Amino acid sequence: MVHEWIGQTGHFFVILSFVSALWATWNYYWASQKGELLAGKRWLTLGRLGFGLHSLAVFGVVASLFYIIYNHYFEYHYAWSHSSRSLPVYYMISCFWEGQEGSFLVWIFWQAILGLILMRYAGRWEAPVLAVFAFVQAFLASMILGTVIPGLDLKIGSSPFMLMRDVMVDTPVFALNPDYVPEDGTGLNPLLQNYWMVIHPPTLFLGFALTLVPFAYCIAGLWKKEHGAWIRPALSWTSAAALILGLGILMGAYWAYETLNFGGYWNWDPVENAVYIPWLMLVGGLHLMMVYRKNGTALKAAILFIILMFILILYSTFLTRSGILGNSSVHSFTDLGLSGQLLLYMLAFAALSVALLIREWKHLPSTGEVSAYSREFWIFIGATVLALMALQVLVPTSIPVYNTVASWFGIELNMAPPANPEIFYTKFQLWFAVCLALLSGTAQFFWWQKMDAAKVRKALVMPVVVALIVSLLALILLDVKEPAYLVLLVAAIYAVVSNFFVLLGLKQTNLKLAGGSVAHIGVAMILLGILFSSGYSKVISQNTSGLLYSREFGDEVNQENVLLWLNEPQTMQQYQLVYKGQFYEAFDAPGYIPKQLLNPTEKPDRFLARGDYYHRGRKYFGEGDTVRINPENTYYRVEYTDEKGKKFTLYPRAQVNPQMGFIASPDIFRGIRSDLYTHVSVVPDPEEPIKWSDPEEQKVKIGDRFFINDYVAVLEGLQPLQQVQGLQLGTKDIAVKARIRIFGEQGAEFTAEPIYVLRMEEKTTGNLPAVVNDLALKVGFMAIHPEEDSITLSTSNTQKDYIILKAMEKPLINILWIGTLLLVAGFGIAIVRRTTEYRQLQRKGVE
Repeated sequence: MVHEWIGQTGHFFVILSFVSALWATWNYYWASQKGELLAGKRWLTLGRLGFGLHSLAVFGVVASLFYIIYNHYFEYHYAWSHSSRSLPVYYMISCFWEGQEGSFLVWIFWQAILGLILMRYAGRWEAPVLAVFAFVQAFLASMILGTVIPGLDLKIGSSPFMLMRDVMVDTPVFALNPDYVPEDGTGLNPLLQNYWMVIHPPTLFLGFALTLVPFAYCIAGLWKKEHGAWIRPALSWTSAAALILGLGILMGAYWAYETLNFGGYWNWDPVENAVYIPWLMLVGGLHLMMVYRKNGTALKAAILFIILMFILILYSTFLTRSGILGNSSVHSFTDLGLSGQLLLYMLAFAALSVALLIREWKHLPSTGEVSAYSREFWIFIGATVLALMALQVLVPTSIPVYNTVASWFGIELNMAPPANPEIFYTKFQLWFAVCLALLSGTAQFFWWQKMDAAKVRKALVMPVVVALIVSLLALILLDVKEPAYLVLLVAAIYAVVSNFFVLLGLKQTNLKLAGGSVAHIGVAMILLGILFSSGYSKVISQNTSGLLYSREFGDEVNQENVLLWLNEPQTMQQYQLVYKGQFYEAFDAPGYIPKQLLNPTEKPDRFLARGDYYHRGRKYFGEGDTVRINPENTYYRVEYTDEKGKKFTLYPRAQVNPQMGFIASPDIFRGIRSDLYTHVSVVPDPEEPIKWSDPEEQKVKIGDRFFINDYVAVLEGLQPLQQVQGLQLGTKDIAVKARIRIFGEQGAEFTAEPIYVLRMEEKTTGNLPAVVNDLALKVGFMAIHPEEDSITLSTSNTQKDYIILKAMEKPLINILWIGTLLLVAGFGIAIVRRTTEYRQLQRKGVE
C-alpha cells in the first residue's frame, strides 16, 4: 500500500513554509520602513502572522517526515535510504537528519523557534531583525522545495517526500509494478548508530541557527543606521551562539573519539574545518562586541567579524553539501543538484552585507589610537589571532574550490589538499594556540582596570612565577621534551594560573563577572588535554611475536596489533588479555548476550534463545523466547588484568555493513591518568562459511573416556526429549540428547549436547550437532546401537575464533573534557549576567 497522502501533506507544508517566509519578509520589510506609524503597525501584524504561519508549516513538515520514518513507509525514498525496521526509536530520530533534506529541515526548525522567541522579546528590533530571519528562512525552505519549473528544466530544492518510483524511475521493478514497496530500508549509517549522533547534529544545527541572530541584528543596525545600538541586544545571543556551536563541535569530537577507530577526536577533515572556521570568527566577533559595549570602540571590526562569520557559515554549507569535497572528505554530503542554489544563497547575503557596509562605512565611528596598556589593544590582538587561525585553515581547505573554479575557465590546477592534514594544520595551529593562551592569560588583567607599565608588572609577577613553578613540576612528572609542546605547556598553564588569580580578585568584588575567566581556564585546559592526549598517545599493542599475521595485512596491522585466540591468555605490556568471544546487544535486555546463546531465524534481527539469560540476578528471557537484536553490531569481549591484578572488561564493536564494509568502533576504559582505547582491526569474515574438517566417527558407551582431537571427553549420559527447539516432532518421533563433558586446558571444562532424531513414520534419522566455540569443535550424534549399548559420535574441527586488536593509551585526556565543561560553564555565567542586565534595561525603557 502506498501512503501518498502523508507525502502530499508534507510537500504542501513545504510550499506553505516557503511562500509564508517570503510573505513575512515583505511585511516585516515594510513594517521596518514605516516605523511607528499606524501603517507600520499594520505591516508588523501581518509580518507576525506570516512568520507564525511559516513556523506552523515548518512544524507540519517535521511531523510529516518523522511520521513517514516512524511508520516505515519505505515507498518514500528518504525513509528507504536512511532507516530500517530494526532501528529503535532514538535512532529513527538520527535517520531524520542523516540526509541533506532532513538536516536542512532541522536547521529551518531551529530558526523558526528562534524567530518566535525574537518576535516576543526583540522589542523595537523585531521588524528589521525578523525581516532578515524570514528572508533566510525562505532561502532554506527553497532547499527542500523539490519543485521543477516547467519549460526551464530548473529544479528548485530536493524534496524529502519523493516516492521511490519517482526517484528510481529506471529500476525494472517499478516498471513492472509502480506501487512496489520494499519490505525494509537500507538502514542508518552504522557510524551514526551512537547516542552522540542523536544529540550532536541538532546541537550543531542549533548553533548554526543561533549565528543568524547576531548577523540579523548587525544587518538591522546597518539598515536602520543604528550602527552600534544592535550590539547590546545581540551580545547575549552571540555568546549563546558561540557556546552552542562550540559545544556541537566538541560533541562531534567526542563522537569521533567513541565511534571512529583512528584513535583521536579531531582529524582536520575538511568538513570539521568548515565548522571550525566560522566558530573562530564568531568568538573573535564576540570579543570585539564586548569591547564596543565597554567603551564604544572597535565597532567596524565587530561588524566585519559578524558578517564574515555568517558568510563563512553559508560557505561551509556550500562546501559540505555541494559535493565539491567528495574526493577530499569522507563526511561531506553528495551533490543533490543544490550547488547552484547554495552558491546563490551565499552570494545573495554576501552582496546584501557588502552593499550595506559600503553605504554605511563612512558613518561608522573609527577607533582612534589605542594604547598598548588598554583592554582594546589586547582584545583586538586576540581577535586578529583568531582570524589568522581561521584563514590558515580556510585557504588549504578550499583547494577543491580553487580547482573547480579554475576548471570553469578551462584551467586545470590539480592542486592537492595536504597529504597529512594532522601534521600540516597542527604545526601552524599550535603556535596560534600558544598566542591565544598567552593573550587570554594577560588580557583579563587589562579588562578590569586601567593599566600602566608598573601595574602590569605588579599584576603579572605572581601569575608568571606560579605558572613557571607549576610548569617545572609538570615537566618533571610528565617528561615533555619537544620544544613546541614545551612552549604550549607553559603557555596553557600560565593561562590557567593567571585567570585563576583574576577569579580571586573578582571574589572580592562580583563573581557574576567570572564568566570570561572560567571560559578562558576551560580553553587552556582543552589545550593541555589536546597536548597530552594527542602528542603523547602511544600504541601498547605491539606485535612482539616476531611473526607476520598475514602478508595481506598492512604494516600497521602486523606491527601494532596483538593476535588473540579465543580463551587463550596473551600478554600486552602491563596487561594480560583474554578474548572471550562474540556478543550481541538486545533491544529488550541489558548487557551483552553471548552469540552462542542465540539461534538465527529467517528475520535478520530476530533470534531464538537457546537458554536462559540473566543479568545482575534478573532473568530477561528463557529458552525458546524470541530476542530482537541489531545484527549489524557484533561485540568482542576482551578481559583485561593489569599488573596489580585489577580486572576490567571491554567490548569493542565491529560492523559489517553492505554499503560500507568492515567498520570497527572502539571501547574505552577510562582512567584518571589515561584512557585505554581499544578496537579490533581484523576479525574472521562473518559472511564466509565455516570450513569444518572431514568428520571422524567413533563408538562410545556411557561412562567411556575418549579423545576429541587432543581433548579428553566423557559420555555422561543420554536424555530423551519431548521437544526440540526449532524442530517439530511427531507423536511417534524419538529425540535423544547426549551429554558430553570435554576437558580443556588449564582445568577448563565444556559441555556438548548433540541431539539424535528418529522419524518413525518416515523411517528417517537426523541429528542436530553441538558446536563448542571455545574449542572450535563440532560434535554430532549419528546413531544409537541398542544391541551394543553404545552410540556413534562424529567430530569435526575448524580454525579457532580470533581477533586482531589494537590498543592505545591516551594520557590526561580527561583534562580536555573537564576543560569543555568549564568552557560551557563560563559561557553560561556570562550569558545569564548579560541577559539579566539587558532585561533590567528594557524594563527601564533603555536599550
